[in-house]
Amino acid sequence: MINAGDLRAGTTVERGGDLFQVVDFAHVKQGRGTAFVRAKFKNLVSGAVTEETFRPEEKFGRARIERGEAQYLYRDGDNYVVMDTTTYDQFPLAPQQLGDATQYLRENDTLFLLQFDGRVLGVELPTAVTLEVTETEPGFKGDTANAAFKPATLETGIVVDVPLFVNTGDSVRVDTRSGRYIERA
Repeated sequence: MINAGDLRAGTTVERGGDLFQVVDFAHVKQGRGTAFVRAKFKNLVSGAVTEETFRPEEKFGRARIERGEAQYLYRDGDNYVVMDTTTYDQFPLAPQQLGDATQYLRENDTLFLLQFDGRVLGVELPTAVTLEVTETEPGFKGDTANAAFKPATLETGIVVDVPLFVNTGDSVRVDTRSGRYIERA
């Protein structure tokens, strides 16, 4: 069990048979009144986001999420097929289960499979991936009046702002959490 006062962003709890992940958290202390906890939860099954208020001593059941290494194999219709690298079990995942991860996936990429009670909840990507630039306009020397960035389309179809010196065919590292350019690889 975990107290509401101990909730933090990223913590997964179980309430009423459903799994919730804490998206945002605030411990509020009013001048005269008692303190309370305001938390924003994301339902891991339906994807719905709710905001609720609790007393700090209220208790939640802590959910143990198993995180195992996996590999993205291929796309089968609308589903993405992922293989657990330790058991070689394959799981077809809907795009809703993957979320923004679909923008960074290439065949044979390594990722982490998130499971609870044998049920796959989704995947977690590495913090950075290396992708090839498939299309970008050439940068011109001295073209830095406004910003020194230009849009580039990467091999997975995502568009990222890159510095002017990056050209078509270059490989770049992209932060999967923010979708921003990190460096040329």
